[in-house]
Amino acid sequence: MKNNIIAACLFLFTLAFQTQTFAQESQLLTKNKSFLGAIAKMKSYKAIYQLDSDDPKIIAKAFRNINNALKDPRLQGKLEIELIAFSGGTEAFKKSNSQYEAALKDLIEKGVHVVQCLNTLEERKIAKSELYDFLAYVPSGNGELILRASEGWVIVKP
Repeated sequence: MKNNIIAACLFLFTLAFQTQTFAQESQLLTKNKSFLGAIAKMKSYKAIYQLDSDDPKIIAKAFRNINNALKDPRLQGKLEIELIAFSGGTEAFKKSNSQYEAALKDLIEKGVHVVQCLNTLEERKIAKSELYDFLAYVPSGNGELILRASEGWVIVKP
């Protein structure tokens, strides 16, 4: 009989603990479900996307990330974006990689500044004529990131 009482007490304790845990989890799920994310309180936002890889998956991810940011309703009409390519990222800007031309032109049409580092061209002996004609240029990709960061731009590395 003593074992039955102990078993009953353990059962009741376990049941009470599980009920309390379920109630806590339910409150957390409800609280999380009502979360709406950050609110765009500022008049403008600026982001510079760093493209320094020739990996097609990374290049596609950069383009997708930029387009997703441009579609975010919280940022509509408030977002300025720059895409800076240097190092391996320069491959996405070469005419010989024509699979990227339409996507890059689309970004420019949406107001994105598409920019190439001149240091990379010099170091890799790449002529501007090998790149798309619609690009802008800066002396240094890293310098651009440093300057933009000091101006409050968010640096995004896909």
